[in-house]
Amino acid sequence: MTPQTNEPHHDAAIVHPPEPGDPLWWRTAVTYQIYPRSWADSDGDGLGDLPGITSHLDYLRALGVDAIWLSPFYTSAQRDGGYDVADYRNVDPIFGTLADFDAMAEKAHGLGLRVVIDVVPNHTSNLHAWFRAALAAQAGSRERARYIFRDGRGPDGDEPPNNWRSVFGGPAWQRVDDGQWYLHLFDYHQPDLNWDNDEVRAEFLDVLRFWLDRGVDGFRVDVAHGLVKQAGLPSWQMPPADLRLEGTLPTNASPYWDQNGVHEIYPAWRALLDDYSARTPDHPRVMVAEAWVQPLERMALYLRPDEFHLGFNFDFLECLWRATDLRAVIDHSLRSNDLVGAPTTWVLSNHDVVRHASRLGLPQERPRPNGIGPDDPQPDAVLGLRRARAATTLMLGLPGAAYLYQGEELGLPDATDLPAAVRQDPTFRFTEVSEMGRDGCRVPFPWSREAPSFGFGPSDRSWLPQPTVYGELAEDQQEGVDGSTLELYRTLIRLRAERRLGAGGLAWLDGFGDEVVAYANVDGAGRRTVVVTNLGAEPVPLKGDLGEVIVASGPLLESRTLPADTTVWLAR
Repeated sequence: MTPQTNEPHHDAAIVHPPEPGDPLWWRTAVTYQIYPRSWADSDGDGLGDLPGITSHLDYLRALGVDAIWLSPFYTSAQRDGGYDVADYRNVDPIFGTLADFDAMAEKAHGLGLRVVIDVVPNHTSNLHAWFRAALAAQAGSRERARYIFRDGRGPDGDEPPNNWRSVFGGPAWQRVDDGQWYLHLFDYHQPDLNWDNDEVRAEFLDVLRFWLDRGVDGFRVDVAHGLVKQAGLPSWQMPPADLRLEGTLPTNASPYWDQNGVHEIYPAWRALLDDYSARTPDHPRVMVAEAWVQPLERMALYLRPDEFHLGFNFDFLECLWRATDLRAVIDHSLRSNDLVGAPTTWVLSNHDVVRHASRLGLPQERPRPNGIGPDDPQPDAVLGLRRARAATTLMLGLPGAAYLYQGEELGLPDATDLPAAVRQDPTFRFTEVSEMGRDGCRVPFPWSREAPSFGFGPSDRSWLPQPTVYGELAEDQQEGVDGSTLELYRTLIRLRAERRLGAGGLAWLDGFGDEVVAYANVDGAGRRTVVVTNLGAEPVPLKGDLGEVIVASGPLLESRTLPADTTVWLAR
């Protein structure tokens, strides 16, 4: 371990330069993800909906975020939480109507909030009109050519066309009545589209136009790295999970992830968005990639000027709570994205992963679990929340864009005690309960401790049961309370905007030990904000002329000393 010196801290080389001038909104925005089923229920049926979202938008204006991103609200059988889309141009009745969407978007824009929505191009629902037509048609037909149908192997064609596995568990192929098989990289209710088909490409450009004409500010593109499959669909033996997670295997080694052909699709999407932006210069549109891609240099390919504006930084999300790991990921991310002129998009939680208030309360020697059940080792709630607050304070000081997941501003943990009978994630079913899946991070939001369903809706109904601790952490229990996680987030977001941290440059600070992450965020005028995170067990004195403390994730010790698992911002 390298000890901290007693010398004043000084900047190392600049890793990332500040943004010139006044950057477009999306390059520095803080965006808040809403999972519509779980944020607010307006009618008491136990399911969140669009009117519920509209009724709470003022809360987000007060939080200080710049934009909202909505997970799917389209017509869907909800086999995969709305990511099985049956109609891309309509709202499912459980969420409301197109008029409700328009009212929600109008109010959001009136409050100065941009609206980003999900688009799901890798697959449709099996209830989509196209897929129903494909099942009714013959092998080799135009209808089947929109999807990936193949004959089976073996004398009777009763073996799948190859050995590919579904992300949710089990084979990635489903047989239909006439003997052919169709590909589904996810649930068998989600048949993969054939992106070599011109009709598919034209259809999605039209879907984008439909929502752009309704005034949306952009799209988060689901499974952006999965649309193109290797020619011939060869079988492939997937390496062990630990090898993949260590990043030693590029994702394009798989025949169905991160194929170079995906980069032939997105320039047409970008051109469409750029055309809308050019027609309304005060309303620039944006496209965000959900691409689980390694290494970071391959992720940067999605962010070239004719493709996506932004892409989620999952290497940062997956990083263990170790200073050397965090510093390396931050450094590598900024350098990779700078090569293509793209900002880095930081994220710690979303609807697909264990919330970071729970994840960081687990032992850090192993990768994150895919859900936590009642019989699994349980997170240390106190440690997890302390680290989560420190991690968010570290993240919101970084230059670039940031995404927050609903409820993290309350410090919500995953619901780890959900019984099997209420779980709905297909992962739980298809892995024969060996993996808990994502239900624990999707439990409805608590607005009021004493209200039915903790204020999620007007009744006591809730599509997933809320843990008791959600009442203690409810919004009304933290509003205006000094030191609460909600007020910490509000302060961080406000200071981030005031000090233009999203547009800043980054220089590492020397003079700290190996268990500290310390950097200076320097704006274009030379104004410095110093960010220091102590990930070690021993307190760290804040020596030298670092500036005055403007916010900290937790209380400091006497004599300007930073305790373990705490982050501080300082400014002169």
